[in-house]
Amino acid sequence: MAVYRVRVTTGPYLRAGTLDNIFVTLVGTCGESPKQLLDRMGRDFAPGSVQNYKVRCSAELGELLLLRLHKERFAFFPKDSWYCSHICVTGPDGTPSDFPCYQWIEGYCTVELRPGTARTICQDSLPLLLDHRKRELQARQECYCWKVYAPGFPGIVDVSSFEEMESDKKFALTKTTTCADQDDNSGNRYLPGFPMKIDIPSLLHMEPNIRYSATKKTSLIFNAIPVSLGMKLRGLMDRKGSWKKLDDIRNIFWCHKTFTSEYVTEHWCEDHFFGYQYLNGVNPVMFHRLSSLPSKLPVTNDMVGPLLGPDTCLQTELQRGNIFLADYWILAEAPVQCLNGRPQYVTAPLCLLWLNPQGALMPLAIQLSQTPGPDSPIFLPTDSDWDWLLAKTWVRNSDFLVHENNTHFLCTHLLCEAFAMATLRQLPLCHPIYKLLLPHTRYTLQVNTIARATLLNPEGLVDKVLSIGRQGLLYLMSTGLAHFTYTNFCLPDSLRARGVLAIPNYHYRDDGLKIWAAIESFVSEIVSYYYPSDASVQQDSELQAWVGEIFVQAFLGRESSGFPRQLCTPKELVKFVTAIIFNCSAQHASVNSGQHDFGAWMPNAPSSMRQPPPRTKGTTTLKSYLETLPEVNITCNNLLLLWVVSQEPKDQRPLGTYPDQHFTEEAPRRSIAAFQSRLAQISRDIRERNQGLALPYIYLDPPLIENSVSI
Repeated sequence: MAVYRVRVTTGPYLRAGTLDNIFVTLVGTCGESPKQLLDRMGRDFAPGSVQNYKVRCSAELGELLLLRLHKERFAFFPKDSWYCSHICVTGPDGTPSDFPCYQWIEGYCTVELRPGTARTICQDSLPLLLDHRKRELQARQECYCWKVYAPGFPGIVDVSSFEEMESDKKFALTKTTTCADQDDNSGNRYLPGFPMKIDIPSLLHMEPNIRYSATKKTSLIFNAIPVSLGMKLRGLMDRKGSWKKLDDIRNIFWCHKTFTSEYVTEHWCEDHFFGYQYLNGVNPVMFHRLSSLPSKLPVTNDMVGPLLGPDTCLQTELQRGNIFLADYWILAEAPVQCLNGRPQYVTAPLCLLWLNPQGALMPLAIQLSQTPGPDSPIFLPTDSDWDWLLAKTWVRNSDFLVHENNTHFLCTHLLCEAFAMATLRQLPLCHPIYKLLLPHTRYTLQVNTIARATLLNPEGLVDKVLSIGRQGLLYLMSTGLAHFTYTNFCLPDSLRARGVLAIPNYHYRDDGLKIWAAIESFVSEIVSYYYPSDASVQQDSELQAWVGEIFVQAFLGRESSGFPRQLCTPKELVKFVTAIIFNCSAQHASVNSGQHDFGAWMPNAPSSMRQPPPRTKGTTTLKSYLETLPEVNITCNNLLLLWVVSQEPKDQRPLGTYPDQHFTEEAPRRSIAAFQSRLAQISRDIRERNQGLALPYIYLDPPLIENSVSI
């Protein structure tokens, strides 16, 4: 008689426990145990419980290969969900084997778990284990299906596949639904005065992997309700027409001010702050260094010489590498819509920037179109105050549109959804890259599904607040993806290509490079442990299927993108995985978390413009400026959105936080601890640096970075 001791841990989350019967079968190299009910006095599987059981076998089973969990009906109770964290099995010789689970197990089914040791397909030779890998991926691929949202878009998750799976009862042997919490399925929710549904019926059928936790969803709602009610009660949400005066805009978020939002309100019209936002605002990737002026921007030294000073000239500054350009060419053919029944306008400006001797990036000239000529004057800081302010506001509007649609939603949300999908579809739970990437995909599929159902849908919030509307969004994203490259995706390469490695006071670059290096070191240690040679990468068919699916679904198989369709060396794998983790965490934080801070003062980030761009100088007044800005209700709807998406709901997991111990070996655990230590030092350095700044840059402070795109 051989006795195996089984310790079962249920997750501490809301409704994580179950009343169903739980049976276990142990499978080893020398046989398998009888199916045995896990039952003690009282409730066995309450949230947060740890229960110990004994499984008796007629003989020892040898090396444990699989653990089968059978979830079956108990008496007359209805079926429920159970979140199993992990199971530890101690053999007759006292040797423990950990079986990570970290899954919601729904309904009545059998789930097979492997020991926690990560293994590539090349390291499995037993037919039983190879068959298990195959069946697990087949089940996932039936569950997580690709869908084309719009031509030129990355592939997205097909929500209807979950409804079909539910109705057809296809959940079977290797059903796995990994996440950290489960929604309470409470149905549709609307915020008072907020034209956005927080839930939709199809979400009720979703796999738990792409549902928000009840905690996170409740937090999201309660972040928005006080603000939306306040604006509703003050009559702002329904008020059309122009703002009467600029100071009235201050009253929108009278009780939700931050240090940065107040700083922006005080300094928004200053050239110094205008240039600062290219470095450390919410879209710090838009500018690049020039060695010569493009022909479409005919700025002369006579125009800007007085600004540069007596000891230099435009050509000299170009040679010194002090001239930069922000080019919004992508907006040139963007469609435009009506808001509140009135036509809106969009421009594709060119903004010339100068790094002055004091190390500040200053606007030097602005042309509000891609085509020079008499109807497209070049605006200068020496023009009248209102002319120059309007030109800068047009640039800020263009920056807002490119940031929200491309820098933010396309390059983080949508691409990270494609990474999450490929990881779920092509890598089994025991795969080391699956274990490494899973924490960085948490909630991404669901937040994107909600966004498509409430923001991007026809007549959704995008259609209500953006001058380009949904059709413009589709145009910008498809055009942006067609020009997106692997160089853009990898921070060190992007900075080098843009020629901005030496510019001072670029905190986004400095903090981002430190975090990139910390992630790269961590990933390198993990990869070197599991992939000791080029052949080990090349022969991993699951890994190659994963990168191939990303190439096709995320980047549409476009060779000119430079993204890999296969990986040949551990070095290539390290770079690719580093870039994925960085963009799913740090990059998203840098372009998302400050949206309310920099957008609460609406003239700094207008979502629409109601008058055409000026064709002559000297015509702008306060009245015409106010008549160009978004109307009151458009402003309120947009700022409420910025507030909600900038407030990370509860249930956060900061970068480098891995409470679910998918890796059980000592080497990767040491690597995780070293990664966390490096991030802690980066945080200390950032906070020490920020003490000396008039406007602290906090968006890449590791404790404030979410592990995944989850809001």
